[in-house]
Amino acid sequence: MKSETCVQSTNDFSTLSKVSAASAGYFTDDFQKHFVSRTCRRSPLIHRGYCVRAQAITHCVNEFLQDTAEAPHRQVLSLGCGFDSLYFRVCGRMGVQRSTSIWEVDFPAVVHRKRLMVDQSQALKSLLKNMTSPTGSNKKDAVVLDSQDYRLIGADLSDVVALDSALEGSGIRWDCPTLILAEVVLCYMDPARSGDVIGWAGQRFLQSRFVVYEQFFPDDAFGRVMVDHFDSLNSPLRSVSVYPQLWDQEQRFLQKGWQRCRVLDMNQFSASCVSESEKLRIESLEPFDEFEELHLKCSHYFILVASQGDLADIPALRPVAEIADFTVLPPPASRGAVLARLLSPAVCGLRRFGHRSCLVSPQSVLSTGGFGEGNGKHQRLRDLHLLLQEQDAWSREVTTSQWDGRLLHSLTPLTSGGLLVLGGRFSPYRPAAEAQLLTYDNVTGQVTITLRNLHLELRRWRHTATEVSLYGRFYVFVFGGRSLESPALQEAMFIHTEDMTMAQVPVEGVAPLGCHSHSSCGWKGGSVLSGGILTSGVPTGSITILKPAGSHFSWEHLDTTPPVMPRYSHSSHVIGEKLLLVGGVWIHARGVPGLTIVDLITGQVSEYRIDSTSLEWPLMLHGHSSVLLADKKHLILLGGGGTCFSFGTHLNRQPVVLELPCC
Repeated sequence: MKSETCVQSTNDFSTLSKVSAASAGYFTDDFQKHFVSRTCRRSPLIHRGYCVRAQAITHCVNEFLQDTAEAPHRQVLSLGCGFDSLYFRVCGRMGVQRSTSIWEVDFPAVVHRKRLMVDQSQALKSLLKNMTSPTGSNKKDAVVLDSQDYRLIGADLSDVVALDSALEGSGIRWDCPTLILAEVVLCYMDPARSGDVIGWAGQRFLQSRFVVYEQFFPDDAFGRVMVDHFDSLNSPLRSVSVYPQLWDQEQRFLQKGWQRCRVLDMNQFSASCVSESEKLRIESLEPFDEFEELHLKCSHYFILVASQGDLADIPALRPVAEIADFTVLPPPASRGAVLARLLSPAVCGLRRFGHRSCLVSPQSVLSTGGFGEGNGKHQRLRDLHLLLQEQDAWSREVTTSQWDGRLLHSLTPLTSGGLLVLGGRFSPYRPAAEAQLLTYDNVTGQVTITLRNLHLELRRWRHTATEVSLYGRFYVFVFGGRSLESPALQEAMFIHTEDMTMAQVPVEGVAPLGCHSHSSCGWKGGSVLSGGILTSGVPTGSITILKPAGSHFSWEHLDTTPPVMPRYSHSSHVIGEKLLLVGGVWIHARGVPGLTIVDLITGQVSEYRIDSTSLEWPLMLHGHSSVLLADKKHLILLGGGGTCFSFGTHLNRQPVVLELPCC
């Protein structure tokens, strides 16, 4: 199959996804459904991804129409249009006619299929004025559909001379304000040919904006999965390695003669250009719990607007008035690298995420649940997994089918013995209510599960639960998480470890904001909370300590130098007076968090990269669990990964070990 045919097939997937997202209410599009012969229901993650794409393109179109409202005529040129319903949305639903004309260009095979679908839909045909078929069924002619304000043209974008001739022959104007759209188009072209298109457009349309939406940043783990996915479809992303950073994309346009260029990744766009009311509306549409994958997807796609002529004097991608501009900073300066090496080639049963792990003896690690590989397919897992060290090698694993299938729960070692399981969920609709106590027999290697009635409902997930102590009494301190009612809980709870009942424990000071997907670990009888996602949907970098203070606990917020980069879905440990933050997801910086070490006394922060070059597969540093070995010099990362948007599910293949720098 030719590469260009494979590229064209991505249009069909995209169209079905747009129809599914529109049907679910993510955006209004009454016309896209006329371009499919069947429908299918996509996942909430796909819906969110296509929603932010639609928001960005709509934002750019609306800005252009607003900024050219006084022009006697303006036009939109969509390159690689596919089966997009742009004309019908703009000139149909929005009623923008007469002064606005739309040209759409794609491979001849694509536009002939599109013309046939228009012919078969009375709803679409009724919006076209004076529609003609200039050449009948002659597929050699460029103009496939011609109407008063809409033209559909078959042309290969890699041939700029032919493209120019086709547009000239169809009556396009070179002297009026023009918006040029290229949604996931240039990336499939040879970089030299796509550069020709950029330069040609800048020279021909003197009053114009060029909008690009496509991928970038191929070098981290998610980027590698993304690039490999398109390679497997025989639709390689040809420009992503040549222009890997946003700065490269910006310079690409400026060097081709465009006067002004602004580019945002999709996390920046969503944070800056989507109103809070619209975000709340999107949140209400369907349960969603794949924040890591959405943020990672959005950190690998961008929206770019290059401007020419008078339009260069008007800023594009303007933020919503109620929202402060969202800034992405350079990654923190690194003090060095921590090598990630394979723990043991014999261990392969921890391909999962959303699980929890604890060291139950110096030679035994217990992992519970999660989502991953089971019975030859991806599913919620119903096993307990024991990783065992024998003869100084972590090479033996044992699984038993005792788990109830929950994930994103908490797993808390108790001083009195056993591991307390709280919360979690079976699906975004169905939280887990029952608590469990797990006990491990070091002699027999058996795990016993006992249901515990807490006399309370703890229906939350993505929370933390840490053992703390006050006046010799031990409690499990539960904080944050999500519930069916709240996107980010602030409520703190204390549970007596003796009788598993709710305790009223006084806490003074200013509590941290409600969050989920944060991390917590015990320290000096209290707890250290770090990171998480706030109610706003944006990660935080706060570090808050719950400290025993006589007859009560008190909150203490730690100021760090430099400030800790906001993150979530990480793990954490304390060694002495040093807090270790391992991996996670951040959107305020490019790349992936590595190992951050924070001095809990001085607040001094040291950053280390995690070097995974010795591994033959991309190492995902989110959705994992980690255990600190008894020597406090090594850390084992177990599992990790997630569903990488439409690129498939990537799971870390095997546990890896980190040799920690001297703390």
